[in-house]
Amino acid sequence: METIRQSKINRLLQKELSDIFRNETQKSHGTLVSVSVVRVTPDLSIAKVYLSIFPSEKGAEILESVRKNAKSIRFDLASRVRFQLRKTPELQFYLDDSLDYIDNIDSLLNK
Repeated sequence: METIRQSKINRLLQKELSDIFRNETQKSHGTLVSVSVVRVTPDLSIAKVYLSIFPSEKGAEILESVRKNAKSIRFDLASRVRFQLRKTPELQFYLDDSLDYIDNIDSLLNK
């Protein structure tokens, strides 16, 4: 069960990470990275960030690049939320493939 504090921190991190990724993906045309869900552990030490990447063919490549740059992303995030959070959680990035799953279900239903 998620506490009110966790949900507020989830929304804050999602908003700030979305802004960071939006600024970075403007440089590479044709790629869109959005933060679909952020879930923080109860002790606020780890944040699981689920990324939705379009086009999905580049998903694994972009996710690997994001994981390599996780420390610099965490530093950027810490500078943005330094007045709201005392300690910035460790970031773990995962691929959110729910849109691909929905497309697969739709195509199976249409057959």
